[in-house]
Amino acid sequence: FEMECRVLSIQSHVVRGYVGNKSASFPLQVLGFEVDSINSVQFSNHTGYAHWKGQVLTAEELNVLYDGIKLNNVHHYDYVLTGYTRDTSFLETVVDIVQELKRMNPKLVYVCDPVMGDQGSMYVPENILPVYRDKVVAVADILTPNQFEAELLTGRKINTEKDALEVMDLLHQMGPDTVVLTSTDLPSPRGDQFLVALGSQKIVRPDGTKSTQKIRMDMPKVDAVFVGTGDLFAAMLLAWTHLHPNDLKAACEKTISVMHHVIKRTMTYANGEMRQIPHKCWCNPAGLKPLLGTTPPSHSWAKLAHLNQTIKSLKNGWPGH
Repeated sequence: FEMECRVLSIQSHVVRGYVGNKSASFPLQVLGFEVDSINSVQFSNHTGYAHWKGQVLTAEELNVLYDGIKLNNVHHYDYVLTGYTRDTSFLETVVDIVQELKRMNPKLVYVCDPVMGDQGSMYVPENILPVYRDKVVAVADILTPNQFEAELLTGRKINTEKDALEVMDLLHQMGPDTVVLTSTDLPSPRGDQFLVALGSQKIVRPDGTKSTQKIRMDMPKVDAVFVGTGDLFAAMLLAWTHLHPNDLKAACEKTISVMHHVIKRTMTYANGEMRQIPHKCWCNPAGLKPLLGTTPPSHSWAKLAHLNQTIKSLKNGWPGH
């Protein structure tokens, strides 16, 4: 980068695994972003396990952290990225912080992943929904819900691609200029082995005229359950829309390329192809690449320690590189 680009990332943290800030921060740093992280929760592991322990950051505690940043006059950001949170007052405080940061920097971009649930069920308290719907979406610039979350936010069911396009238009009307439905249950014209994602971006041309770019992405399905992929997707979409602010197609292509390579490599390790490597860290001169043993497929997620070369391979044309 020719200039420093700083992100405030407010997401979950886990001791074991890669979700939230542990899934988002490293790939952004690989691409040259400075990332300041606030952990909305600190859990032993993600909540898909049989047991999990930890703490939830309160709105008051969030304000204390933010006040510390302000007192040192280091609260200058180009992006805010948010993900998982369980507390309504915390989320309302996030909105206040985003609004204050936007007053300081009108060009600040807020990327919001409205993490609420998937496949028809919520995994956050139901009272989170009206805060997202009525307050958060209004200040977001880029929104990355899955199909279920988009349906919750708009009150509209998605059964066809036409429904999905209408839902994205409704979300535009609620605030964000860029909306990406990161996963849907819609059939792909390429067959049932592909997952359909959709995107829509409102663009103002140099002459002042407006247009909307709509895209569909067909991604190969993987026969496994992953956690943290949505967090990685939102982070990479932030990065690639920074490079391609008016070309959602290009930004999504590069985002999905990262996702595909990370998932493919994760599957390699989960399937035991590296089980001959002892359960300890190995390093090479190219950089630290912990090979921490295989993860059982039922609890597998993207091992971000192997992201470095994957992301660097997409850096062609990146400013400053």
